[in-house]
Amino acid sequence: MTVNQTATPLHALTSRRSFKFLRAPAPKPDELEQILQAAMSAPDHGALRPWRYVVIQGEAIGKLADMALDAVKRSGDPRMTPEKEKSVREWMASVPLFIAVAQKIAHGNTKIPEQEQLLAAGCSVMNILNAVHMLGYAAFWSTGLGTYVEEVQDALGLDSLDYRFLGFLAVGTPACAVPPAKRPDYREFVTEWTGAA
Repeated sequence: MTVNQTATPLHALTSRRSFKFLRAPAPKPDELEQILQAAMSAPDHGALRPWRYVVIQGEAIGKLADMALDAVKRSGDPRMTPEKEKSVREWMASVPLFIAVAQKIAHGNTKIPEQEQLLAAGCSVMNILNAVHMLGYAAFWSTGLGTYVEEVQDALGLDSLDYRFLGFLAVGTPACAVPPAKRPDYREFVTEWTGAA
């Protein structure tokens, strides 16, 4: 599903949804630059810029599959059955672009609470997801592929002493038509405080 070029920015935000099943093409290099630059506009208390990204594409995707799936199996995760491994490999082979996501831990910071740094990294990812959608592509934020296996994080150059690994964004073109997501009414989640006793 591509965004109608005449759609308003607000419509683009409310029509975004996750697409797990993706295919080529991925965003072109100049589009990827725009997407990653959008990540830099996230709210960021203290200007710590706690977000970090690792781009994985082309032949490196197969190497990522080998590394991550082998690490998950070595970790003893019982969910990584041969059938699961086969389906994950097939899925990864169809995705043209992965972006690994991490939060840089500001060890020397004594002012900005860590949860605010994590929120800033999450906001940065949301900007990426919105930019991907606004350019007519689709994405899926996955915490599979060994996100919680330290060996995977280390192999991506994100030492666990300095980074909190947050998963992978799979990015590409939707592989099939998917209906718009049904969203709840905001009133189920919002109250107004008036200060009255």
